[in-house]
Amino acid sequence: MHDPRLIDEAARQIALERYDVLDSPPERAFERITQLVRNILGVPMAAVSLIDKDRQWFKSHDGIDTDETARNVAFCDHTIQQRAPFVVPDARADARFSANPLVTDGPHIRSYAGVPLTTPDGYNIGSLCALDTAPRDYEPGQLEILRNLADLVIEQLELRRIAERDHLTGALTRRAFIVEMDRSIALYGRYGRPASLLLFDIDRFKAINDEHGHPAGDRVIRAVVDLCVGHMRPSDMIGRVGGEEFAILMPETEAPAAATAAERLRAALSDLEIAHVPPLRATASFGVAGLGPSLPSSDAWLAAADAALYAAKRGGRDRVELAKGEPVPV
Repeated sequence: MHDPRLIDEAARQIALERYDVLDSPPERAFERITQLVRNILGVPMAAVSLIDKDRQWFKSHDGIDTDETARNVAFCDHTIQQRAPFVVPDARADARFSANPLVTDGPHIRSYAGVPLTTPDGYNIGSLCALDTAPRDYEPGQLEILRNLADLVIEQLELRRIAERDHLTGALTRRAFIVEMDRSIALYGRYGRPASLLLFDIDRFKAINDEHGHPAGDRVIRAVVDLCVGHMRPSDMIGRVGGEEFAILMPETEAPAAATAAERLRAALSDLEIAHVPPLRATASFGVAGLGPSLPSSDAWLAAADAALYAAKRGGRDRVELAKGEPVPV
């Protein structure tokens, strides 16, 4: 039976990218699933494998020592080409895999069983797989267990998407924003790619709530985020990291340029008139920190930007401060 979703690679890639999960840090929900595969099926290796354009990337891997492989050697690349489980009882006896470096060298895969990870709209973005260093067959009941656990992987990916956005503003949640920070830190560590963090909060926000009520405060928050989004580049990301505290991640941006962008935002916010009776105004204070070798974690990066934000508050509010040691914008 012809299945166009199995051969539409461009749409499959879009379906994968919609989850925004590639290169994200480990997450317990997915690690538990691969542990279950190992324990229930009695295999030494299991993985949640996602097939990117030219690589296989493991969202979770148990018993495997690498985070990714080339796509052209991935057993899972065969799995995503069908709807049924894909089973290789003995890779050395299978002409498709006998010379595969994953078979001839570490991790010395000898047998494989994979179930496609199928999105709700029908695209196979990867697989949940069980691997062994010895030949073996898999019983129908074992493959059904693998299929059920694959459904759980998709459910977790869907829940992850839902949990990423703040319901009031549409900004990333704190959790989702930190995932993006961790991704930038990984890119900096691997390739030296720069990034900067703008941390800001709305000045005297409690007074707005106390004087005009919480619905007015919500209106201010939405207006502030909408203005920021209108001034951001497509690659920038905004997150709500506290009640009235927000952060903007600026990839490929050094701290001085980020501080200049923060000043533009600060000025635009100070001119913003928010519809209300009477009209509302709000200002914001900004702390800016560029990514560098002294900031090995998202916590350290946030702390550096937070210290600069505190300095902006201490200096009179409605201003931008750079983290200590950052060069001043020219």
